[in-house]
Amino acid sequence: MDKPLYAGAHISIRQGYAGAARTAARIGAGAFQYFPKNPRSLTVKAFNREDAAACAAFCREHDILSIAHTPYPTNTTAEKPEQVRLNVHSILNDLEIAEACGSVGIIVHFGTYKGKDPLQGYRNIIQLLNEVLDGWEGRTLLLLENQAGEGNLMGTTMEEMMQIRSLVNHPEKIGFCLDTCHAFASGLWKEDQFEEMKAKGEQLGYWNHVKAVHLNDSMYPALSYRDRHENIGKGYIGEERMKLLLQSDIVKDIPVVLETEAAGGSHQSEIELVYRLSGLGARSPKP
Repeated sequence: MDKPLYAGAHISIRQGYAGAARTAARIGAGAFQYFPKNPRSLTVKAFNREDAAACAAFCREHDILSIAHTPYPTNTTAEKPEQVRLNVHSILNDLEIAEACGSVGIIVHFGTYKGKDPLQGYRNIIQLLNEVLDGWEGRTLLLLENQAGEGNLMGTTMEEMMQIRSLVNHPEKIGFCLDTCHAFASGLWKEDQFEEMKAKGEQLGYWNHVKAVHLNDSMYPALSYRDRHENIGKGYIGEERMKLLLQSDIVKDIPVVLETEAAGGSHQSEIELVYRLSGLGARSPKP
């Protein structure tokens, strides 16, 4: 039996965590992403556990998968002790919220190190991840996201992801989130070389640990190193290349989430397009 596709979009928690899950169901989404707290702050949030439990229950009932995205200031390459402390406590808080909501994982950007020695940047990432994961006993994973290459090229290759995962104390607590725009912009996915990318990921064992996908077209060409999302089929990746990905096993049975501009305030039509490109029938929206 073919594995299902769980496609959806980023959804606001303005109506609470359970409200975000209900919104996902209303637009025919099989998955959604949310910010567990203020996306512009690393402040630890005292969250509504009943709301989170209701979100988890609703998702189980309606077969919806969710992922959480850590706040924008999150930086795994942090070096100063106070910044490391803030990031560790914030990420643990995100993991706790996501676990309560029944989410697959929390998305963490690989990080951009601004120092002179890139190796120190990698050491900082490993040290910070160890501090987080040594204290984490839940099932929700920390999902490292590949980067587009803006600023520097850290976090743009599968080899880096696999190496970081192999060097931490708890590799079983780490997975990956593949961002298609970032992959295209960085050259990880080179224009008409989808099969080559797929084969390389299989050789490295990378796909085994991809537990979520950010499905974004790219506003700029391959190897532009520009992180600018475009709606599916409207950018340089295009529908035909997206179709190759969406009809592969890479994206099956995991949350596949749009981070694109919503048309008329809703991603419903774009989610339907994603299901159509996958060759699978779209979900019926639930009132």
